[in-house]
Amino acid sequence: MFKTFGLLFITNILIMISINIIVRIFGFDRYIVKGGIDFTALAGFCLIWGFIGSFISLFLSKTIAKMSMGVQEIDGRGQFAGIYNSVQRLSRAAGIPMPEVGVYYSPEINAFATGASQSNSLVAVSTGLLENMNSNEVDGVLAHEISHIANGDMVRMTLIQGMVNAFGMFLARVIAYIIASFLGRSDDEERGGGINYMVMWIATLILENVFLFLGMFIVSYFSRVREFAADEGGARLAGKANMIAALENLRRNFDMEVDDRGASLASLKISGRGWLALLSTHPPLEDRIAALKSAKIK
Repeated sequence: MFKTFGLLFITNILIMISINIIVRIFGFDRYIVKGGIDFTALAGFCLIWGFIGSFISLFLSKTIAKMSMGVQEIDGRGQFAGIYNSVQRLSRAAGIPMPEVGVYYSPEINAFATGASQSNSLVAVSTGLLENMNSNEVDGVLAHEISHIANGDMVRMTLIQGMVNAFGMFLARVIAYIIASFLGRSDDEERGGGINYMVMWIATLILENVFLFLGMFIVSYFSRVREFAADEGGARLAGKANMIAALENLRRNFDMEVDDRGASLASLKISGRGWLALLSTHPPLEDRIAALKSAKIK
């Protein structure tokens, strides 16, 4: 736990240092100029802050997942050889490189896929899932995760999150500048003058958090769409009946224990919960099952 926290802390510090260096080199931090806003500089500032952190997190996602969940990598030998062989068969059918395969010891019935690309990915399943599902249902779960990798969902969600971050930061600063220009003046002509910088700072902080919160609705929507697509992909790889059986099993055991380790992985798992439907990263299992039953997949 402390090793994972340390890695995340160091990673965030390095991200902040790297971004600050980049924006200073290109002058994107000087987007308030005499007479108003340099929108080109502001766009560069927001795009860098919005995307770099998201992509660094993506490239470290596999390492962080292994450490936070205690994932034990497996191969085609030993107790979990069947899982490895199933992933090998399904990934071949999906036309993607063989991902790393792992098992994490947890009572929760879940699995996840992560990684920066199709050639650098990980599929991991919980021991709770292996103990509570038969081989056909496990095949459905593995096919679902392989479909996430084949669809490039990790990169797609990173791009969406980065764009939402950048747009929220941009809009917050433009509106904050307008508010500050009406509520006070500054004698600092070199930095633009004509605005109250304290008001702008406070307004930016508030508005940025508001827009980033609203952006969560957009990110969550695309995450739910992604889950429906992965269900269909899983049905094509492992068979519609197996995919539906896996989701039915998850629905029956929905109230079982949830593993809180690796909270950032919650959206990557095959089953998830949300306190508000519009902010949930996963559609209700009932809806996913109904969508599969009506899908024209053999």
